[in-house]
Amino acid sequence: MSQTAIVIGSGPNGLAAAICLAKAGLEVSIYEKNAVIGGACRSEELIKKGIINDVGSAVHPMVAASPFFKSLPLSDYGLKWIHSPVVVAHPLDDGTAVAIYKSIEETASNLDVIDNKSYQKLMEPLANNFQILIEEIMQVPSIPWRHPFIMMNFGLNALFSARGLAEMKFKGNRARALFAGMGAHSIMNMNKAASSASGLMLAASAHANGWPIPEGGAQKISNALIAYFKTLGGKIITGTEIANLADLPDNDVLLADVTPVQLLKMAASELPDNYISKVKKYKYGPGVFKIDWLVNNPVPWTAGECCNAITVHIGGSMEEIVMAENEVHSGKEPAKPFVFIAQPSLFDPTRTDGNQHVVWGYCHVPSNSNIDMTERIESQIERFAPGFKESIIARHIMSPVDLEKDNPNLVGGDISGGSQSFKKLILPSISYKTPLDNVFLCSSSTPPSAGVHGMCGYRAALAALKSLNK
Repeated sequence: MSQTAIVIGSGPNGLAAAICLAKAGLEVSIYEKNAVIGGACRSEELIKKGIINDVGSAVHPMVAASPFFKSLPLSDYGLKWIHSPVVVAHPLDDGTAVAIYKSIEETASNLDVIDNKSYQKLMEPLANNFQILIEEIMQVPSIPWRHPFIMMNFGLNALFSARGLAEMKFKGNRARALFAGMGAHSIMNMNKAASSASGLMLAASAHANGWPIPEGGAQKISNALIAYFKTLGGKIITGTEIANLADLPDNDVLLADVTPVQLLKMAASELPDNYISKVKKYKYGPGVFKIDWLVNNPVPWTAGECCNAITVHIGGSMEEIVMAENEVHSGKEPAKPFVFIAQPSLFDPTRTDGNQHVVWGYCHVPSNSNIDMTERIESQIERFAPGFKESIIARHIMSPVDLEKDNPNLVGGDISGGSQSFKKLILPSISYKTPLDNVFLCSSSTPPSAGVHGMCGYRAALAALKSLNK
């Protein structure tokens, strides 16, 4: 008789865990709270029927390189990727924009001349070895490394703060602003050590694989994963919230795509005091304030590069970006937030009826912030795209509280599964195995942390299989 497994949650990590277990021969059932699968990787008609909006993730830099995703034939299940000519555009107050192109040389040529060679010297080793690098990083904190020199080259730069590395490597304002925008994805104080790591990885991924979007929205990723999972005999039960682990059917192993605090709610009476204490000390990061817009025209960017990019970073200079992000970490809502923008319908006509466009955006705010950031975000866009406000037909707003209500994994609006730090990556306080027999965590609160890559679920599933001697 086959062994049985239950997975709680159908986000990318839950789906990755379920697929890994099913491929190993287990009978796997997924329980999902919502009626629609996908967790923070799903799409809905948030504003108007026939208009597709991404509820959570929109752009996916890590999918192409993820060892888990690379192992699956997802294109056979309807998943198609779309790229834009400019990977990321970053408008500046002089009316121009600095941009990342797939080509390192082309990117270097749009920086200040003094930084051309410095940019190439920094990025070429990372981009040229990106697949090796990502596979090593996705195994952290496991050692020894299989490619120590590649990891050491990355690590020597990654240990710096985002601001410190930008100032050390670049002399011109264009390169500094560009790298600050990449570094802001870390959701860390940009003066803190290792806040440059995310920026380096994301810039390298832009050159190695681009930052694509799935045709039809993020839901298509989840749909492809579920379709493949079902070919392995997997089952999914939607619209079923698990309040207590005791409510589940008997199983040989259970993997929970939830945060530590959720696990505590599900099994507090069974967990030992030392684990409960550790979970209560677990730190969550800042939240986000998200807006989806329906507009009657493409965003009227002053700089042409922004019209050719799916992703646009809005924040101006390095100094302004650092100030905005550091205000968030001081518990303040920034007056001029750094804004992450995606404009998918420019390149994917399936998102709308063809006469209108969708724009997706968010900024970081303190955890559980109740301040409406709509005007501040829209003013930042208007700053680089005069006329944007007049083009708005409708908007859908999600505060940090709204995000957590929709998806309990987003504690206080935290989209990363916990506060990000160098220590968390190297010495995670929470890992896959829990004190409960054959119960494992597989969310982004576990290594290798945030992002749509499925590796938290995949690695948790491998740990679970090892415990079953599979």
